[in-house]
Amino acid sequence: MAHIDYFFSVFSPWTYLAGLRLEEIAARHGAEIAYKPLDLLGLFDRTGGTRPAGRHPNRLAYRGQELTRWSKRLGLPLTLAPAGYPPNPAPASYAVIAAQAAGGGDLGGLVHAIGRALWAEGRNIAEDEVLRDLLTAHGFDPNLVSTGLFTGALAYERNLEEAVERGVFGSPFYILRETDARFWGQDRLDFLDEELGAL
Repeated sequence: MAHIDYFFSVFSPWTYLAGLRLEEIAARHGAEIAYKPLDLLGLFDRTGGTRPAGRHPNRLAYRGQELTRWSKRLGLPLTLAPAGYPPNPAPASYAVIAAQAAGGGDLGGLVHAIGRALWAEGRNIAEDEVLRDLLTAHGFDPNLVSTGLFTGALAYERNLEEAVERGVFGSPFYILRETDARFWGQDRLDFLDEELGAL
């Protein structure tokens, strides 16, 4: 069985625009996904990236155009400036980590729903009630919001360290463990699909 290490930020619009394509690709190839939410701004600081707030207006304008293009192409509604952006990504990240450890629900669906809540529905993904609703809707215990806090915080830190060590610098980022092939961005999922097919 192939293994995909999936490094991502819950508040990245590009993570949201990946939709459920990773899960579909993994299912087609019988691959297993390890979800590794991380601190994206910390990752930028550690790997030479620039936080969005520090980017030149030309780059920000182009980013907005690209997000709009991909939103239309993929049929995923997206608001370029959702209320309260950026939210604190830690609570939602901890919830994903706790849900993965607990098992039994639709983890890929949960990750996508967190992105949709932020980018399409205008919900605050740092709020416990929002996370409880999303956990419940995807087959997980809503109490993971509180019971998974400590474990989630430790894993969140470890995920960032692992990401830096393994060459990750953005979100979403996929590494095929068997070959160490790396793919940055939701627009590289076709290449991941091909790499899995060649194993």
